[in-house]
Amino acid sequence: MIWEGKQCMSEQKPSHEVKGIFRRAPRNRIVSRQRSGEGNQNISAALKVTNSTLEIILKWKKFRTTKTLPRTVRLAKLSNRGRRALVREMTKNPMVTRTEL
Repeated sequence: MIWEGKQCMSEQKPSHEVKGIFRRAPRNRIVSRQRSGEGNQNISAALKVTNSTLEIILKWKKFRTTKTLPRTVRLAKLSNRGRRALVREMTKNPMVTRTEL
């Protein structure tokens, strides 16, 4: 932030970053530079992005895409097999408490 008198002038975000969402075009530029043999420091200096932004290269190597992928889903606490065993135990003895299971 830059203070001028009593007013605070906040710095503008880079054009490639909007509300934390990184646009696809800069991702493609990063990947194309990396494929041409440029190093990470040269890429970050040329495109004015941080080194952590260059994690896009690792994502590209893993998934072969620069698209925004959906997040992973939370894992179930019980597997289907465990759930069936729990239901089976409850039908045998409905008066059993949770701690006894």
